[in-house]
Amino acid sequence: MYDGDVELGRNDECWCGSGKKYKKCHLEFDEKLEALAEAGEDVPPRALLKTPTEIARIKESAQVNVGVLDHVAERIQAGVTTEEIDQWVHDCTVKHGAIPAPLDYEGFPKSVCTSVNEVVCHGIPSPDEVLQDGDIVNVDCSTILDGYFSDSSRMFCIGNVSEEKRRLVEVTKEAVQVGLVQVKPWGHLGDVGAAVNAFAKEHGYSVVREFGGHGIGLEFHEDPFVSFVTRAGTGPVLVPGLMFTIEPMINMGRHRIDMSDPNGWTVRTKDGQPSAQWEVQLVVTEDGYELISW
Repeated sequence: MYDGDVELGRNDECWCGSGKKYKKCHLEFDEKLEALAEAGEDVPPRALLKTPTEIARIKESAQVNVGVLDHVAERIQAGVTTEEIDQWVHDCTVKHGAIPAPLDYEGFPKSVCTSVNEVVCHGIPSPDEVLQDGDIVNVDCSTILDGYFSDSSRMFCIGNVSEEKRRLVEVTKEAVQVGLVQVKPWGHLGDVGAAVNAFAKEHGYSVVREFGGHGIGLEFHEDPFVSFVTRAGTGPVLVPGLMFTIEPMINMGRHRIDMSDPNGWTVRTKDGQPSAQWEVQLVVTEDGYELISW
């Protein structure tokens, strides 16, 4: 097969875990993947395609993740420190028998990322960082439940936010929806990024190039990388079962970023202008997509 994985016989049990014979389950599906690969398409390996059982377990993780973000939404306000947000996320996640995925991930010291104003991503919660009236903040929450991963983030407007910042937050959320429209089975991942980028530019914004979405489910970060500055008709084929995040980081000013923070994590806009990000997790289906975490 195109992906170098084991080639099954017609009467072997299917790789998807259905218990059915291969010829009555994924044989035709795999033949289509093989034909696309032979035609020069970028076809995700079958190991990245989530089975129904895996999707069900990942949804359980996502239920915790969404609940944690709901918990934050009920409490976040001016005067709260980002350290308090981290504690809420940690306690709520553990209470539900799960693990905060960011904690100790490649040395990240906290349970959640909190990115305020000009911070693009990977902001580290701190007791010294107090949310002020007029701030915008992204809370990026990721959860492991029984070895299955979920991930989503939301923007929060704190108090009396300027019209310029509020518009950035709203357009970024709309950009995610624009990207979702392009998630069509057997289409291309590049269609998603191209649509998001065009939408952001139409509104006078720029899209961060170095960071984007990613595959997820059995690991925190899987292939493919989901860029939001791609060309339509390019990139991996959107094969049913492929799971990834859509999370454009959109800047009010230029797209350039500053990664010089001594903590080794926090990314800011180069020009100091605000940045916004929303993130959803989805799986490609036979007739479109299904949202997993938001």
